[in-house]
Amino acid sequence: MQIEIMDTTLRDGEQTSGVSFSAHEKLSLAKILLQDVKVDRIEVASARVSDGEFECVNAITTWAKKNGLIDHVEVLGFVDGKVSVDWITSAGGRVINLLAKGSQRHVELQLRKTPEQHLADIKELIAYADSQNVDVNIYLEDWSNGMISSPDYVFFMVDGLKDTSIKRFMLPDTLGILNPDQALDFCSQMITRYPDQWFDFHAHNDYDLAAANVFNAVKAKVHGIHATVNGMGERAGNVPLSSVIGVIHDQLKQSTNIDETSINKVSRVVETYSGVRIPANKPVIGDFVFTQTAGIHADGDSKDNLYYNGLLPERFGRTREYALGKTSGKANIQKNLEELGMSLEPDDLKRVTQRIIELGDKKERVTKEDLPFIIADVLGTATAGNDIEVVNYSLSLTQGLNPIATVRLRIKGEYYQETSVGDGQYNAFVKALWKIYKRLDKKHPILQDYSVTIPPGGHTDALVETTILWDMDGKGFKTRGLDADQTEAAIQATIKMLNIIEEF
Repeated sequence: MQIEIMDTTLRDGEQTSGVSFSAHEKLSLAKILLQDVKVDRIEVASARVSDGEFECVNAITTWAKKNGLIDHVEVLGFVDGKVSVDWITSAGGRVINLLAKGSQRHVELQLRKTPEQHLADIKELIAYADSQNVDVNIYLEDWSNGMISSPDYVFFMVDGLKDTSIKRFMLPDTLGILNPDQALDFCSQMITRYPDQWFDFHAHNDYDLAAANVFNAVKAKVHGIHATVNGMGERAGNVPLSSVIGVIHDQLKQSTNIDETSINKVSRVVETYSGVRIPANKPVIGDFVFTQTAGIHADGDSKDNLYYNGLLPERFGRTREYALGKTSGKANIQKNLEELGMSLEPDDLKRVTQRIIELGDKKERVTKEDLPFIIADVLGTATAGNDIEVVNYSLSLTQGLNPIATVRLRIKGEYYQETSVGDGQYNAFVKALWKIYKRLDKKHPILQDYSVTIPPGGHTDALVETTILWDMDGKGFKTRGLDADQTEAAIQATIKMLNIIEEF
């Protein structure tokens, strides 16, 4: 069975507290979702929100029309006569996702209308949408509570609308209250009672059951699933797109049009645009989820992939990693050495392993990029490379003026110096470095991500860890620095990067 996927990151996902996408960001994500990830539909906005939202929708619909995708772009609208329909058509849209009431309490307490009055209002809007050549899907808002407390009302609404032009009935667990047994039961009731209608399921994650509820909704034979990238959304968020794909493809053996290899890409873009970090242990897309930490697991992977499951990282545009720490053992270190194109004699490997275990006991994090430096320290060799040294640097910060950095490098015994202005002290420092590299016609990586970890407690003299993600010719790697000063920590991470790229 082919399951249709509708992504609502640009509408429901934008209801995440503190998140607002710009017009450029929305258009960029719309392109990625439809062309790269290949979701079937995207919900991009709510009607009537603002002039800025109107411009966003218009930019997306203009692009979608040129690319034959206009029927895949949807906008949330309201039971408000002609207002939402006119707003959507003026913005270039052709599909309204109509927000109607799916529980009797909502009709009576929020709208203060009878079910018959609400049904009449919906039918009037559908007739107008038909006259404007606008397709209608309908949300039965609070449907989960409706099925719990007023199922007769839910059936009254669908009975009254099933012979209209509505294309999809969309069943939202608006407050994230369902458990998997209820999801299976309620979705099955809808499918059995209305076999000729199309049903989508829309899960929220308040009890952390959204993915499990999707599992049972698909078992009940719903036709479509709604999701958001990274589980963005109000309160605890919506079901994550990455989890939906794993559940449908692997656990239920059903198909979708999704290109799995683009999942990680869109997740990182949304993380950047939203400013909401992906938890490191989030399935499929978290930093740690394809990292083996225990040495016995790395050893098993070397012996016919004994510790692999079906969620292979390559499916999602990622690679498996092997953590270095007190539980890693020689097998993990050997795996990292292989990736770095290095090898050690057994006695040397044992000594390096012991040092990494000691660092782990001190709660220090060790990465693959740290390994050459540890080897050099333990074995007293130049394995890590020390061809590049920041001999001196000066950072100047003056109120009202852009920061200035002067940097003096030693590269293979030769000295070079440059000065640059930047948007911040670290930015000025890096610009000065790249001036030197440009003089020498040397390539340098692109900074992809920059994160700072500060220990809890609010102590201003606490050590700060700065982690920087670099991209060199499509190859990503991280370097870290630790210091009481954030900029100094970033500079330490950058010095490590300079020596690492000498080996590329």
